[in-house]
Amino acid sequence: MIMVGAMIAALWGIGAAMKTPTSVRWNMISILLVGVMAIHVALPDGHPLRMALGGDARLWGLVFAFGFIVWGYRKLLQNLRARVRQRDEPKPQQGSFSDAELDRYARHIILRELGGPGQKALKDAKILVIGAGGLGAPALQYLAAAGVGTIGVIDDDLVENANLQRQVIHTDRNIGLPKTRSAAEAMTAQNPFITVRPYARRLTEQIAADLFADYDLVLDGTDNFETRYLVNQTAVATKTPLIAAALTQWEGQISLYDPQRGTPCYACVFPNAPDPALVPSCAEAGVIGPLPGVIGAMMAVEAIKLVTGAGDGLGGRLMIYDALYAQTRTIAIKPRTDCQVCGGQGLHASQ
Repeated sequence: MIMVGAMIAALWGIGAAMKTPTSVRWNMISILLVGVMAIHVALPDGHPLRMALGGDARLWGLVFAFGFIVWGYRKLLQNLRARVRQRDEPKPQQGSFSDAELDRYARHIILRELGGPGQKALKDAKILVIGAGGLGAPALQYLAAAGVGTIGVIDDDLVENANLQRQVIHTDRNIGLPKTRSAAEAMTAQNPFITVRPYARRLTEQIAADLFADYDLVLDGTDNFETRYLVNQTAVATKTPLIAAALTQWEGQISLYDPQRGTPCYACVFPNAPDPALVPSCAEAGVIGPLPGVIGAMMAVEAIKLVTGAGDGLGGRLMIYDALYAQTRTIAIKPRTDCQVCGGQGLHASQ
């Protein structure tokens, strides 16, 4: 008993030191206890190892039974609390705004370029964000705060300690959780009047088209060229406007790609992926923490403008922000007739 208790304490202590989620620690302890039970069943009575582990399997059976009762009681309490919260929390409303929503979005509604119709357009909009990392985190936060009615987020990563220097939607207590779950919790906690659809999986060619078909606009905040080209190809095929951004070290870039409205697609501007040695990842090259917040917030602004029709968007323009030297440059970009993805569709749309 003492040896098993020491092992359980060691597992719990190591897990706490590594900031492993509590559920994972309990799973490790359960595996240990199952192993102890297996030893009692497999070895004969009087075996030294059995004696060191308590000598009697019935003792561990009682421990399991007690643990199961405690677990069941905790799950029952959690379900009851969830039902109470679900009953008491305000529900997203279709159609008109509640008084709480009108008060929340008042600063938007008094803007001449948005007004009530603009806020209603945001409420009715469905926006998909690819990636809940550095760029996705601030974009998701501001889209949720702005009152975008339905927000999808797809990502197959888990929250890591190294993410928290810049991925501000995640918290220390969510280390080890899927990023989509962590982001969805933060978004609905900030704005209970919206609907969040988390997809804890990688975007693949098999699911991309069907997924994009459910949304009016896609924001790409991924960190690899394979996914970026897949996102662009699917956006062109489904005629879905795409706001894509990227960053490294001190510099970020962003543009709107919407060939059916006269802009180039992403592949028109970047027809080939660069050599990986020339474009190191953030883990290899580093990135200043607030930079994803700047570019990610720009993505949210451009999305809001596109949905509401306010101002001029970044279609046909690539904005580059250099945080180190506090410089912003805007480069004109045009469709290419030899583009392998859109075939210069933007040239025909602009005529």
